[in-house]
This record gives sequence, C-alpha cells and structure tokens, in this order.
Amino acid sequence: MTVDDLITGMLREEGGFQIAMRNILDEELKMSLNEFCHATGLSQSTMYKVMEGGREPNLRTARQVIKALRILNKSEDSRFIAIIAASTALENVPKSVMVNGHEISVHEYPVATLEDAIIAAVRAERDGALGLICAPIVAPTVEKILSIPVSRVIPTSSIGVAMERLIQNL
Repeated sequence: MTVDDLITGMLREEGGFQIAMRNILDEELKMSLNEFCHATGLSQSTMYKVMEGGREPNLRTARQVIKALRILNKSEDSRFIAIIAASTALENVPKSVMVNGHEISVHEYPVATLEDAIIAAVRAERDGALGLICAPIVAPTVEKILSIPVSRVIPTSSIGVAMERLIQNL
C-alpha cells in the first residue's frame, strides 16, 4: 500500500479511504491508529471519526494524512530541509542539522530570480523536503502553494555588513 493507493481508494468508492488507510496501518506501518496519530500529530478524534465511518475525510484531513504518510515512509537518509537562496548566500550553510536527536540533511537550491525561487520551492517539496527556508520576498507566495512548513530568512547581520561595505566605498 502506498499514498497512491490511499488516494485511489478514496476516489474509487465510499469507504475506500478507510480500507486503504487500515491496510497501510496494519501492513506497511505496523502501527495502531493511536500510534499513528501520536507520531504524526494528527487529531485522534478526527481520525477515529473518519476510520469508524462516521464521516469521509475532508480535503484538509486527507492532505494531512498524505503528508504524514510520506514523512513516515521516508528513510532517515532521505529526510532533508531545503534552503532556497542566491548561491553566494549558500556558502556557509551546514550540510546537516540535528533535530530531536536525528541528523537531518540540508539541501541547497541556488536561485537568481523570484521565478527561480518559486520553481525551486515546488521542486524541493516534490523532492521530499520536510521544510523550506527562503527569503522573505518569496515566502508569502510559496506558503500559498506548498504544504510543507516555510521559514523566512531574517538577514539582520548581513544587512549591517553590507551597509559597512557600502559606506567604505562612498
């Protein structure tokens, strides 16, 4: 069972989401619904209502489940955070960071234009990024089109350094 099977089940028949999700939990993840909710942060009451046939999942819930399944199915090696910036800004970026005792890779997406940044953001999400770091000018746009968390770079010290360089050249 995969995320594609879950989507297909949901579209094919009423109750198809519940059947596919039960198979994913039992066969693929080998965990209870309670364990799944704790591991993913999804609402237990919502998931129990959906799984017991009390209601079909709404689009938001289906998206959250799909996102959670993709994260749970990723191997530790494939988890990463994406950084979108000009290549000069990526010079001192670490190759990995520690998050809750797990090493998470950092993938760089160098860009030159706003359009490049938007395209890189979509590509990073499709590549499986857990989250995205980008410039404040592009963040509002990519937040609207991505389902992963987006964090904005706040360039406080770099502005001061740039100002000092400019003043020296005046």
